[in-house]
Amino acid sequence: MPELTAADEMLIHQLPLALPNVATHHEHWRESLFFVLHPPDGAADADVLILTAATYPARQVLDSYQMGRVDGSWVFALHERPHDGDPHTPTIPPMSIEVVRPYEEVRLRVDEHPSAPYSLDVTFRARTPAHGLRRGTMRWRDELVWDQSHMIQAGVYDGTYTVAGEERPIDGWWGQRDHSWGIRDHDRCPMWMWFAIQLEDGMLGVWSWEYANGAPVYLDGCWAPADGGAPTPVVGFDTSGLSWVGADGRPTGYGRDGTDVRGLAGRVEVTLEGGRVIGVEGEGETSMPYGSRGGGQTLLRVRTDDGRTGSAIYEITGAHHHRWFPVPRADRLPPG
Repeated sequence: MPELTAADEMLIHQLPLALPNVATHHEHWRESLFFVLHPPDGAADADVLILTAATYPARQVLDSYQMGRVDGSWVFALHERPHDGDPHTPTIPPMSIEVVRPYEEVRLRVDEHPSAPYSLDVTFRARTPAHGLRRGTMRWRDELVWDQSHMIQAGVYDGTYTVAGEERPIDGWWGQRDHSWGIRDHDRCPMWMWFAIQLEDGMLGVWSWEYANGAPVYLDGCWAPADGGAPTPVVGFDTSGLSWVGADGRPTGYGRDGTDVRGLAGRVEVTLEGGRVIGVEGEGETSMPYGSRGGGQTLLRVRTDDGRTGSAIYEITGAHHHRWFPVPRADRLPPG
């Protein structure tokens, strides 16, 4: 007898199965929501707040990461609940996510709780159109390691967060959200980059994967204007001018565990459909390291070649890459 949920009452099925089922039964199938917010100026000491929610059909659980940088220190919490007949609602106490208007407005809450590093009550409002990325796939021999679709969108956040009893305002903070679904075995991904560059007139978003030797696996993204115009796809991405930096601001190697890394600095170039090239210089400090998974997220202050300024989150993570993670930290890495 199939397991039915409240969502099965809706006209949204894509398989001749009840919604708790997915196309490929896999331990790393997940559908997740991701929100990151930070002050527009991207100051080196700025707080960065990150909230996620994900559902895992094979394990029949939902979880939520609450992480980021507060008062110069990295913070992290993981909360989890069983599906228990509801694998779809992104409420994992003490947090909840409510889609008020699809692709326009989302409310994020984290209630005060001893396990939460901060409480949160903010509203995301779209600053650019949502942009769907094409499906991407990567294998190790005959095993799926990554097979996902993705949506990205920039927004403005307003509300409050509370740290150790002190309520603080969030007034016009910038950031990006994404929604992804499919298979992703993070520990066995050689290297991926997710860049969310926020400028006054729009967002430049890039999603890029490479094998350990630097061979390209996948590239997608867009320039999404803040005036509501249609996004322009990304067709080229050059990060040869970007590097890890140490406490002295100079380039440094990651080694095995990134012990000497304190952030990122340098230049990237993004080529859009039609041939336009956007050069971006940036520098910033790590806002959330990923520990054994490698790399993490960095908040940067950025400036384009034509003088526009803004802030950005650069995520670089993975298990082995000739430039970014030269010492392997996993085996059975693609392509095999």
